[in-house]
Amino acid sequence: MGFYTGHVLPRVIDAVCGMKTSRPLRSRVCEGLTGRVLEIGFGSGHNVPFYPPSVTEVAAVEPSDTAWRLARKRVGNSPVPVLRAGVDGQSLPFDDDTFDSALSTWTLCTIPDADAALREVLRVLKPGGTLHFLEHGLAPAADEHVRRRQRRLDPLQQRLFGGCHLTRRPAEMVAAAGFALGPVDVFYEEGAPKFLAADSLGTAAAPTG
Repeated sequence: MGFYTGHVLPRVIDAVCGMKTSRPLRSRVCEGLTGRVLEIGFGSGHNVPFYPPSVTEVAAVEPSDTAWRLARKRVGNSPVPVLRAGVDGQSLPFDDDTFDSALSTWTLCTIPDADAALREVLRVLKPGGTLHFLEHGLAPAADEHVRRRQRRLDPLQQRLFGGCHLTRRPAEMVAAAGFALGPVDVFYEEGAPKFLAADSLGTAAAPTG
């Protein structure tokens, strides 16, 4: 891991992901989390203030040591225990049926094998457990002009932002992993360029049978 990826990029992401405009979205996606929660792509902990009282503990999966250090104050102020419990969402160090809920915010765009990570999340969720996700990706089909720009800029985006893709389809990926997809809100974040801000916010359940 180079200096930029290991030390500079986590600080850039901390600043971008800490903008005030993201707070209402974080609050929405955290609604309904309960019990033991797995959070993949924990980053620097910007979701911590939005964990509802029904959460009893959080297992944070985060590959970046720098991001984890940046999260120290938020983790210290958390009303529930937050432990760094893994570094690779594609291979989770937990038994099957361990967690009641899972959380992923602006993470699936960057994981090299996001499909494998989703299958791992499904494995460690209890039957009926829910994945809460807030992810950016390919713009709606009606906005083909935005999609064209995303496809053109995707290689540059990956080089500058640690492998972040602009053209993944998060809701389709969640469903393909075996989750029962619930309602998904698709929208553009206010104040951000559309090619960066086509978001999908929703929940999906692990099968019960």
